[in-house]
Amino acid sequence: MRLRSFGVEEELLLFDPEGGAPRAMSGAVLHHARLQGEKVHTSPLTKGGMESELQREQLEICTRPCTTLDELDRQVRRRRLAAARAAAAAGVRIAALATSPVAAHPTLTPHDRYRQMADQYAQVADEQLICGCHVHVEVSSPEEGVGVLDRIGPWLPPLLALSANSPFWQGRDTGYDSWRRQVWARWPSSGPAEPFRSADGYRRAVRALIETGALLDEGMVYYDARLSRHYPTVEVRVADVCMRADDTVLIAALVRGLVETAARAHREGRPPVPVRTEVLRAAMWRAGRSGLSGALVHPVTWRPAPARTVLQALVEYLRPALEDAGDLAAVRELLQALARRGNGACLQRTAYARTGCISGVIADAMDRTVS
Repeated sequence: MRLRSFGVEEELLLFDPEGGAPRAMSGAVLHHARLQGEKVHTSPLTKGGMESELQREQLEICTRPCTTLDELDRQVRRRRLAAARAAAAAGVRIAALATSPVAAHPTLTPHDRYRQMADQYAQVADEQLICGCHVHVEVSSPEEGVGVLDRIGPWLPPLLALSANSPFWQGRDTGYDSWRRQVWARWPSSGPAEPFRSADGYRRAVRALIETGALLDEGMVYYDARLSRHYPTVEVRVADVCMRADDTVLIAALVRGLVETAARAHREGRPPVPVRTEVLRAAMWRAGRSGLSGALVHPVTWRPAPARTVLQALVEYLRPALEDAGDLAAVRELLQALARRGNGACLQRTAYARTGCISGVIADAMDRTVS
């Protein structure tokens, strides 16, 4: 069986080395990355590399397309290490945190499009210092891609629960495992979408959104999963950036399994499971609120169930695709390790309990990001 290629984009924060406030140093980091021979602003998901993000306190790193889990694992770690080296040369450190635990006043990256976003969205853009993990998985055509989008929605909330890594905001614990999800929800096009039924239906939905005038362009179609504008991929965007590289690899493996499973159902003519968009939104809220520590909404019964039960159901649902890719054993091992130590939100709260300060949370995350 030919394996679908997949790749990962991770957004990172830049901090003072002593664990202080975020630093607006992305330009300097990218400069040092170039000097060190890294690719910058050159089709990052095709060749692997780094680029700037909305705020200067952020950096995005991208793997090349990979076919095996081992290859992706090496790519994720290599990109993080390259970013860490460039950041060190610029006098800062990277941290895979989905929100800044300390109060921050982000600095807009000086690009024309970002300036337009700041003008159009005001405080929504001003406060968007959040970091996600986006997984791209190859599809054979837009029709197959839409067939995938129409079928994977019920299984996306568990991915948020696994990756949740943003409990702190403005120096306090929000009570959410993923506060990033709440901040991200402020954009007019974010969240789940109704079934599109065809590639033409997808294009009509995107066009209708843009024609409202609420979006600047197609790049601001922030569905939980969408067709990539630049690559022949489905892009799944629900995950927080993961503190540990292991967890990024796990999320990517599960997303590829979801895409393959949904593509098979599409080919076989099995219809999507009917579920209302409001229910999907509620399931995602539940996942962001309590992560793995409480109940999740079960994607089959649509009733609360222990997180462990939902994750077992997810792996069982994906088992044929994971077995065919040779990923099942690795996924089970990575999932068990994550369940034992907890997601990023758990690690952050543990660091806070141990050190008694938010700077201790940041210092711990900086170490774990490249460990």
